[in-house]
Amino acid sequence: MSDTPLKVWHERDGKLLRLRLNTPKANIVDAAMIVALDEALDKAHAKHELRAVLLDHEGSHFSFGASIQEHLPGNYTAMLQILHRLVLRMFEYPVPILVAIRGQCLGGGLEVACAGHLFFATPDAKLGQPEIQVGVFPPAASCLLPERIGLAQAEDLIYSGRSITGEEAGRIGLVNSVTEDPEAAALKYFDEYLAPRSAAVIRLAVRAARQDVVSRVRLKLTHVEALYIDELMKTHDAVEGLNAFLAKRAPVWEDR
Repeated sequence: MSDTPLKVWHERDGKLLRLRLNTPKANIVDAAMIVALDEALDKAHAKHELRAVLLDHEGSHFSFGASIQEHLPGNYTAMLQILHRLVLRMFEYPVPILVAIRGQCLGGGLEVACAGHLFFATPDAKLGQPEIQVGVFPPAASCLLPERIGLAQAEDLIYSGRSITGEEAGRIGLVNSVTEDPEAAALKYFDEYLAPRSAAVIRLAVRAARQDVVSRVRLKLTHVEALYIDELMKTHDAVEGLNAFLAKRAPVWEDR
């Protein structure tokens, strides 16, 4: 595992910010990864020449998800707060965030991806929100997925905890481009459609496209975060599910 959770660099004469998750094979979305992403985005957002961000990953998988240990009692409040700060920063980012996905993109990894703008994924990628299998629900995804793919499709993924392929994700609108080389496809999109445009106009177009949805997501996420902290994590089954996962055993639900 690398000592640096995130690789950060600029390309295309500073017009493109590259962010690469760098703790393969799992690329767990833990506190260190979240802080690194948040700081890199914060540092770059005011660069007047910036036209887009490309988020991708080292290794075969985008991310296996969040750190279960950091979601246990005593840790989950702080963890949720920094994750949701990152998600909102990404969702409100002034230029498009392109996300290139191979392999598994699950749980907190998919929540981070969903805060971006355009998805590029391989046909055999696996995308899903498996949190319900360990007795919790995905707060950020509960807010982001209905906006991206509609309530019916979002409810299926959240309630079932199943994963879908990149091909199916393309059919339901979660993924914009299904391709064998997501990074190359994202770079081609940037070079053809974003690099030649005015950075100032791109920023205004992003604001226009997301004006109302940003307000909805910000408000809903406040309520859903409180639901998670004040109600979900006070249930027996949420704590049991997380502990059972760490112990590699089947959870014993008490329905309370």
